[in-house]
Amino acid sequence: MSARLKRSERFERIVAELRASPAVRISALAEAFEVSTETVRRDLDELSRRGLVARTYGGAAVRPMAREPAVNERYRQLVEERSRIGARAAAFAEPGDVLMIDSGSTTSHFARWLAAASQPLTILTNSINVAAALGQNPKLRVILCPGDYNPREAGVYGPETAAFLRRHHATKAFIGASGLTAEGPVDMDTAACGVKRAMIERAERRLLLVDQGKFGIRSLQLVCPLAELDDVIADATPEPALRKALAAADVVFHLAGS
Repeated sequence: MSARLKRSERFERIVAELRASPAVRISALAEAFEVSTETVRRDLDELSRRGLVARTYGGAAVRPMAREPAVNERYRQLVEERSRIGARAAAFAEPGDVLMIDSGSTTSHFARWLAAASQPLTILTNSINVAAALGQNPKLRVILCPGDYNPREAGVYGPETAAFLRRHHATKAFIGASGLTAEGPVDMDTAACGVKRAMIERAERRLLLVDQGKFGIRSLQLVCPLAELDDVIADATPEPALRKALAAADVVFHLAGS
């Protein structure tokens, strides 16, 4: 039965194992999942890249207060996949829209595609990278949120950021997340969750941009229940359990083209 586990399900099991034990061994996981040690090694490498575990010789250990790599490092990863997501997301922008755009690697790719569009838009963002990309197009009005600057994320966060967003209204909000579960999008950073929630509250339509590696990944905080989203845009189709949860929550899934 374990051999039929999908990759995201293995990820979830590995993280669950580390909640109960400070370390896991590759050989033990391979036996439990009925997969090769090389498969488990690749799983652990990916979880380590996402900041969810710390790789050790022969296995993995708990990573206290695990974080993803810095945003500029993430931007250079999965470039093709995230660019496809960004291109698909840009098609949702309509002339006259007021958009809120979250800070993140995938939203930075989205901003690059949005900057190539010709329609007039107003964009509020807490991301320096997003603002810089959009600023190349004179037809776009870019409003940068106030707040405490986080150089690791190249964005601003905190109570002032959330309060500023709540004084505005948007037709659409585009956010990212560290993971997407049947409960909803999740993230490790408390301040980032606060900004995402403010954008979700103030937008008529809420769109989540995630790559397939985020499916089934759990993190510290639930950003919002799945039903508070309207759309999910990703580079691959989720597995059946997540697809069922999206449908039950009336969330529309959009597959980014090749």
